[in-house]
Amino acid sequence: MTTPYLIYGAYGYTGDLIAREAVRRGQRPVLAGRNAEAVRALAAELALEHRAFALDDARAVDEALSGMKAVLHCAGPFVRTSKPMADACLRVKAHYLDVTGEIDVFEPLAARSAEAAASGVMLLPGVGFDVVPTDCLAAHLKRRLPTAARLVLAFHSVGGLSRGTATTMIENMHRGGLIRRDGLLTPVPAGWKTRTVDFGRGPRTVVSIPWGDVATAYYSTGTPNIEVYTTATWPLRLTMRASRLLRPPLASAAVQAFLTQRVRAGAPGPTAEQRARGRTVVWGEATDKAGGRAVSRLYGPEGYTFTTLTALAAVERVLSGDAPPGFQTPAKAYGPDFVLGIEGVKREDQ
Repeated sequence: MTTPYLIYGAYGYTGDLIAREAVRRGQRPVLAGRNAEAVRALAAELALEHRAFALDDARAVDEALSGMKAVLHCAGPFVRTSKPMADACLRVKAHYLDVTGEIDVFEPLAARSAEAAASGVMLLPGVGFDVVPTDCLAAHLKRRLPTAARLVLAFHSVGGLSRGTATTMIENMHRGGLIRRDGLLTPVPAGWKTRTVDFGRGPRTVVSIPWGDVATAYYSTGTPNIEVYTTATWPLRLTMRASRLLRPPLASAAVQAFLTQRVRAGAPGPTAEQRARGRTVVWGEATDKAGGRAVSRLYGPEGYTFTTLTALAAVERVLSGDAPPGFQTPAKAYGPDFVLGIEGVKREDQ
């Protein structure tokens, strides 16, 4: 595949996984990032072209994106980096994709849909584990129950966290939770609600979290009420509730800097062996006002492996010419069965 695209943040944990898999598939992406030494080293190893630039220099970004059909943006926290990259993509008319799961990225990009459509540019955030499997399952449930008024999603993932993911969690842990209620994003306390979900091996306790689908599933399905949950041990649930009382210190620059420093001192992310052993199960339930109910499950690989495979699947669709302009979600752009094209993924209806 010779059509040019650029991976920004290619030397980060997720970007590195994607770049290596792209080369394994015979692709020749241009690698890019702010750290010239890091991106040069990775590009030399993979025998790829590279470009080094910071996102606060609009002229440099435009020059670096020149000739690119698409950008796969992998440098977070995306709440700070997505806007300058999306701005540049709109200026140079390159399609924008990223691997974020941050609601504060999805919503501003959704608000720019008309602008992007007028430029012939697709804005497609969330092409990784956040939110391809959950988004596609949400759209599948809506297909099964078109009258759905409420959507509940939950996931169980075995694996670890990258430094980037952990850093994003630290920056947002003081903010509490979010749900979609009557079409509106509605704040709720951290660890607002627990319930039990059967992921296929009996009931497990899950806790509500502000996952990206609170934003994206609304655009994919039009369902006005959306909640997202994940499995959590009781100490983690207790910690989430305690954070309600600790919001001021958790929001302070000193505490966030200390926690971020601890994260950076650790491993960059799960090892190859941990990723190979990991797995993901997504559960979803759609209900309507008449008592109708549809339940489905989706099984797939570990989260970072999932992200690598879904991000490149989306890029391949874009480079083949399948890039509907405007703001898109994975399921809105490519349908609820898009995720079934990923190796190791299967879906079942209850």
